[in-house]
Amino acid sequence: MQAIIGVIFHFIGGFASGSFYMPYKKVRGWAWESYWIIGGLFSWFIVPPLAAWLTVPAFADIIKNTPFEVIKYTIMFGVLWGIGGLTYGLGVRYLGMSLGNSVVLGFCSIFGALVPSIYYNYFPKPGKTTFNDLLTTSWGRIVLLGVAVCLLGIYICGRAGMMKEKELPEAEKKKSIAEFSLVKGLIVAVISGILSACFNFGIEAGKPMAEAAVREGFNPLFQNNVIFVPLLWGGLATNFIWCMILNARNKSFTDYTNKKTPLTKNYLFSAAAGTTWFLQFFFYGMGESKLGNGASSWILHMAFIILVANMWGIVLKEWKGVSKKTRITIALGITTIILSVIMVGYGNALK
Repeated sequence: MQAIIGVIFHFIGGFASGSFYMPYKKVRGWAWESYWIIGGLFSWFIVPPLAAWLTVPAFADIIKNTPFEVIKYTIMFGVLWGIGGLTYGLGVRYLGMSLGNSVVLGFCSIFGALVPSIYYNYFPKPGKTTFNDLLTTSWGRIVLLGVAVCLLGIYICGRAGMMKEKELPEAEKKKSIAEFSLVKGLIVAVISGILSACFNFGIEAGKPMAEAAVREGFNPLFQNNVIFVPLLWGGLATNFIWCMILNARNKSFTDYTNKKTPLTKNYLFSAAAGTTWFLQFFFYGMGESKLGNGASSWILHMAFIILVANMWGIVLKEWKGVSKKTRITIALGITTIILSVIMVGYGNALK
């Protein structure tokens, strides 16, 4: 029963993550960096402490009494994840909801599953899976096979993107994705996939804070909300600096006060996007408390995001006008990635 509840929480979190970019599409007259950072202030700075206060009222004292080393590494992983989150937004911007999410999250699934085991191979810790475990056990080889299948799925999705770029005239591509660019999108997707996995490592680094919340009698379901506060500070720092640089470079600081744009709606839609993005962390934390912070939780979360994002890709008609062969190719790529996610999850379940 606990596992079923955990899966439900991961689905809700995946739905939030796969849907968060939708309100941004309603913003008018603002540069990307302007609405991205307004949304980011809500998802990384305003909503996390509010959620922590509502569920773990003593969160500030817990953070204050946590050893500096724990806070340092939690924020450090947050900074790295922040770069991944920044490039995630760019990936969706250049590739669209469907292709962008499939490629970015495919890479994110791979590195989220493999990097911790490689780390623990060199820095062993009781109860943690090493890369040698993956190589020498039946369940580990299933996980590695799932990773290989995921790479195949990413290749197929990239192939579909190339077919789409060749088939559609520029004007038609701009209708579904305003700034479609396969090359730019794939580059940032690789970077994002690698660094976005650092969020999972940040949760691991901040575990002492979650354990302190449980010891003090707070509901274990919400224990990770304490970790999210410093972890997301790191993400905010990275994104804030980059967006301010872009505001200066593109002379877009005036966006925030430009009365020629629908200012109230722009702020509201950006806030809605940022809040929705935070909800993925909120429900991921709840699902993780039921299933554990292993590759199974991470991979399950990724699978639901891919499914939901591609649902929105269909709604937004991102693949309208392409040949049947191209539609079959992207469907095959997405299906392959989802199959790989199931394989990795099954391998970890056998463990």
